[in-house]
Amino acid sequence: MMLEPHRNCWRIDRATRASVIVDADEYFRLARAAMLKARRRIMLIGWDFDARIVLDRRADVHDGPRDVGAFIHWLVEQNPALDVFLLRWDLGALKAVFRGTTLLTVVQWMRHPRIHVKLDSAHPPSASHHQKIVVIDDCFAFCGGIDMTGDRWDTREHRDDDPGRQQPNGKPYGPWHDATSALEGPVAAALGELARDRWQRAGGAALAAVPATNCWPDALRPQFHDADVGIARTAPEFGDRPALHEIERLYCDQIAAARRFIYIENQYFASRLIARAIASRLAEIDGPEIIVINPEGAQGWLEPLVMDTARARLYEALRRLDSHDRFRIYHPFTAGGEPIYVHAKILIADDCVLRVGSSNTNSRSMRLDTECDVTIDTALPANAGSGKSIRAIREDLLAEHLGTEPAAVAAELDRTGSLVAAIEALRGASARTLRPYRTPDLSAVEKWLAANDVLDPEGPEEAFEALTKHRLLGRWRTSSSRPTSAKNRK
Repeated sequence: MMLEPHRNCWRIDRATRASVIVDADEYFRLARAAMLKARRRIMLIGWDFDARIVLDRRADVHDGPRDVGAFIHWLVEQNPALDVFLLRWDLGALKAVFRGTTLLTVVQWMRHPRIHVKLDSAHPPSASHHQKIVVIDDCFAFCGGIDMTGDRWDTREHRDDDPGRQQPNGKPYGPWHDATSALEGPVAAALGELARDRWQRAGGAALAAVPATNCWPDALRPQFHDADVGIARTAPEFGDRPALHEIERLYCDQIAAARRFIYIENQYFASRLIARAIASRLAEIDGPEIIVINPEGAQGWLEPLVMDTARARLYEALRRLDSHDRFRIYHPFTAGGEPIYVHAKILIADDCVLRVGSSNTNSRSMRLDTECDVTIDTALPANAGSGKSIRAIREDLLAEHLGTEPAAVAAELDRTGSLVAAIEALRGASARTLRPYRTPDLSAVEKWLAANDVLDPEGPEEAFEALTKHRLLGRWRTSSSRPTSAKNRK
């Protein structure tokens, strides 16, 4: 069995209903709808949070304020039994100081007896709390890559110059692709337990579970029913908390077990551990095709030097090992040729594994930052009939990137039997499309930054060290993180 509690996942719990939600236009709208159904408790766990963002932009919204800050205050005023708990990374909260009315909204929340706000500093220096989790009444949860913050909203059409892509101050931002999951049932209760534990470790009072209600948004179509879901975590050692490396072990196992296709959407491609796992599969005569959907470049002023340089070095190493021509990195672009920033964290292996979460394919997410991913694997008996839904999600994602319909992706995949060939056949057929990665020239400074892991350390003990002894594809895995081979998959 692929998912093994206490090794590559924390636990496996049942989802009575589950779906993948793509891009923040739908997510924000559905999150608002779910919160409207809350009776006892809403828990918001995030890397960042901006109280000014609008959750539902439709003209016929009349059930409360549109922006999330006023909406949360309105919710607790409407329901005297409701408590809201908001937990965010402490260093990320410094951004709020420069966000106009956000700080005033947070102060207003903190004065309310049933809105509870904490900044989570329970992490080593240079680490971050990167999970993006919402839990409502311990019966419904979102878990994925989308923060309730600015610069995230976009539609699946990723239109050029969409007037909706504006910061609260009116400044436009570029196209953004993201994803999260919606989960109902015992797995949501498990995420509620995780959220309550985070709250207590951050200095909050211990919280008991609350009675389950029905918070599934009416407009959300379930893609899975009665599915078993694995929850995997990363957490660095801190205080009395041991390190958790479930996420990195699960990546290695899922890459090792795939037979035909590995499809990855991620913000980065910078982990030597993952590159080594991919290299092993590329060396096989009959190994899987591996497709990575990345943004054209990282955001920020220093991250592009580190993450983009690391990607270039890993890509060149893998390209030289790819004697069977099965590895590709692509970037999505709008109809007008503007790069779409990929922030989603998705892995789909064959028609067997669907993984959505907060973890990036960089070293920080393997060892240093706090992360949470969820996986549906058809190796679990309850999920035996989920293969069609998993394949449909992959086809739907590719159709979005290629500006076509899922049926066209399915037809090309059936015709060619190759994910690479299907993408190449459809690429450029419409204005919105995928373009292949091209290795940039690397300056001496960029090479040094990548080689020394300035922004992407593998753990707390290495956060400030110059790792000049690392080989390009990193050190060999320990026995605890060796992947399960495809031949041993059950």
